[in-house]
Amino acid sequence: MNTENKNYTVSPDPEIISGGMGVRISCWVLARIVSMMGGLGVVSGTALEIVYPRLLQDGDPGGNVRRAFTELARRHPALAAPVWELFDKYYIEGGRAPGTPYKPVSPCRLTRIENFRPGPDSFWELPREMQVLVLAANFAEVWLAKEGHDKPVGINFLRKVERPLPWALYGAMLAGAAYVLVGAGSPDEMPFMIEQLSRHAPAAMSFKVYGSRSDSGCFYAAVRPDTLLGGAAPVLEAPKFLAIVSSFGLAEALAGNPATRPYGFVVEGSEAGGHSAAPAKMRFDGAGQPVLVYTDQDKADIGAIAGLGRPFWLAGSYASRERLKEAKALGAAGIQFGTLAALSGQSGMAPALRSKVLKLLASGNLKVANVMASPTGFPFKVAQVPGTISEERVYKARERRCDIGLLQVNYLTPEGELGYRCSAEPVDAFVAKGGRVQNTAGKVCLCNALLAAAGLPQLRPGGYEEPPIVTLGENLESARELLAKLPPGQEAYTIGKALLFLRGAA
Repeated sequence: MNTENKNYTVSPDPEIISGGMGVRISCWVLARIVSMMGGLGVVSGTALEIVYPRLLQDGDPGGNVRRAFTELARRHPALAAPVWELFDKYYIEGGRAPGTPYKPVSPCRLTRIENFRPGPDSFWELPREMQVLVLAANFAEVWLAKEGHDKPVGINFLRKVERPLPWALYGAMLAGAAYVLVGAGSPDEMPFMIEQLSRHAPAAMSFKVYGSRSDSGCFYAAVRPDTLLGGAAPVLEAPKFLAIVSSFGLAEALAGNPATRPYGFVVEGSEAGGHSAAPAKMRFDGAGQPVLVYTDQDKADIGAIAGLGRPFWLAGSYASRERLKEAKALGAAGIQFGTLAALSGQSGMAPALRSKVLKLLASGNLKVANVMASPTGFPFKVAQVPGTISEERVYKARERRCDIGLLQVNYLTPEGELGYRCSAEPVDAFVAKGGRVQNTAGKVCLCNALLAAAGLPQLRPGGYEEPPIVTLGENLESARELLAKLPPGQEAYTIGKALLFLRGAA
């Protein structure tokens, strides 16, 4: 399908984009300010179906969730009853009592849709309640970021977090997301999904199932808008899709096919925070563990990407006025910045944790390591912060568990059903499900740790609190420079100051 004639508004692209970081680090508060100041504010769409029930259990400070859900119910009356049922299920007036754990949210599990389409392929969907929760949470995050202004707002998804993604995308589009950014895997199916959902047509995204036979067809997670909205709805303005890539090869493959061609690219270098691509040539230590060493071979060919004729932004160590100028000289539309935003006072990072990180940064003692901690198999940047899971003693003290499951992979059980496993779950359970024991070494439960970093840690029996993890980019110089400019007694800078810094005005 040719995706060149999308029904999005032709408008100037932003010069500066904020990163869609972590779980709620790129929250709506931060994104709203970035957009209102002329950049593109991007919210993180990761785990919002866990974040929003926890916000409700904390009493919905400021009434933000209630306000956003009210707007969703007003626009789409068919969703009103299930949305308010979810609100009532999780909302606690005044918030949880001290020491009370969060009520768990059921992991995203798929059930087969019978008689969806003829052929060998199978189509699956989330349970109805989870469909509504994922949709409503992503709608709310985008709508809150857009509230009170008319500037564009974007949302970032991880392709690896695949089971909720179709419903998350639809919820963000219903709220009017102007840009959708997707990385951590090839996002080749996104243009067609966006085109379908803009017309409220069914859309499906493939997911991998380990142990399935090549002749048994493909597996798809399918969102059916008519079953959610209950009838016809006005055509949506399609968001501009930006594929996050780290190589010319992937960018060329996506751009070369009208069915997969994105509006543009975010070209991410290996220095960027969070997940990143592995080196082209992997090296291993004496224990057989990977050693992540990047060379010039791993750098994207920016000139070749510019030659593809699509807008692109450079990310990873580009958070300075000088590097912004350099990026534009190379043909880029601008830059994306993450670490500078993550450490600002308006990010979703827990305030006490941010204070600890900023003190380490100011003293020159903050280090960031690139390690194979993520269950996804992608390298992951981890800031070395005392009291977080980056410390060996904290990591070893935590009991392995997998009760959120966003990074689980799918496998086929002996009975022919879908099963789910994660290399960060208890080792015996992982191996019993067909996993390889060597894949469990050093793996971290990012779901629980990233929620803790956003100030939403789960409490366990005996008072144990899930420890956080902090992910930042390797280049900390811009954040350190901005900190040094603060007046005496001021500990943190604002996201507004960070934008002025990038524009050379601070």
